[in-house]
Amino acid sequence: QLAQRVAELLLETVPAERLTLVSRNPAALGAFEQRGATIRFGDFAEPKSLADAFAGADRMLLVSATDLERRTQQHGAAIDAAAAAGVRHIVYTSGLAPAAPNPAAVAESHAATEEKLANVGISWTILRNSLYAEFQAVEAERAIESGKLVHNRGNGKVAYVSRDDCAAAAAAVLVSEGHDRAIYDITGPARYGAKDLARLYSEIGGKPVEAVALDDAAFIGLLVGDAAADDHLKYGAELVASFGKSIREGYMASCANAVAELTGRPARPLAEVLRAALVT
Repeated sequence: QLAQRVAELLLETVPAERLTLVSRNPAALGAFEQRGATIRFGDFAEPKSLADAFAGADRMLLVSATDLERRTQQHGAAIDAAAAAGVRHIVYTSGLAPAAPNPAAVAESHAATEEKLANVGISWTILRNSLYAEFQAVEAERAIESGKLVHNRGNGKVAYVSRDDCAAAAAAVLVSEGHDRAIYDITGPARYGAKDLARLYSEIGGKPVEAVALDDAAFIGLLVGDAAADDHLKYGAELVASFGKSIREGYMASCANAVAELTGRPARPLAEVLRAALVT
């Protein structure tokens, strides 16, 4: 969703023939091809496919992959292939405060990718995206229904950011100069803790919502429920809990003005994103 939104924004300002989109499933990008963009097959898990995929490119947006166990190697392969293909500048979508000991499950691979970029010998920009505001819609819906926001965030706060703002920031960096070796925290305009979220969910839902804090083990147990033997579900619960722990320990607390500085417009408030997402 992020990469396609960036492509849509680029087509508003860049001639389609200058845009190349690389995907494991090129057929899914037919609409962009019809508009004149070049569509190529490329798979981070198949490094040999990347040389042809990146050939002739000047700037590249590297959107972080979803396979947390393999993406450090996948990102490294993509960066090496881009450098070999003559790519002059790589823009990477990272996460907030990725260095150890940030406990978020995504932090280690983001940190490794940032280190790889620092040593590859070409220009780069890192966009450290905060947590997506859109992801809070599911939590808000459940909290409004149950009357409880159960969490393991402690007193930590997050400036949740709209995916569209992340895309706009990436598109802006791709088409402008002056971002060599720059690192931007891409965040929303205001921080929210669990109590703040509960109040917001209550306002949106029109009914009381109470914030209920749990420790990590209890929170994971609640998410897993009676399916403790389900390793896939347990992995997902531990992943979610790792973000809560990261928030609690302050690693997600950044609240920056980079969206406005890069795009020329203010970042969307969380309340606006949620109200749009929850309209029935």
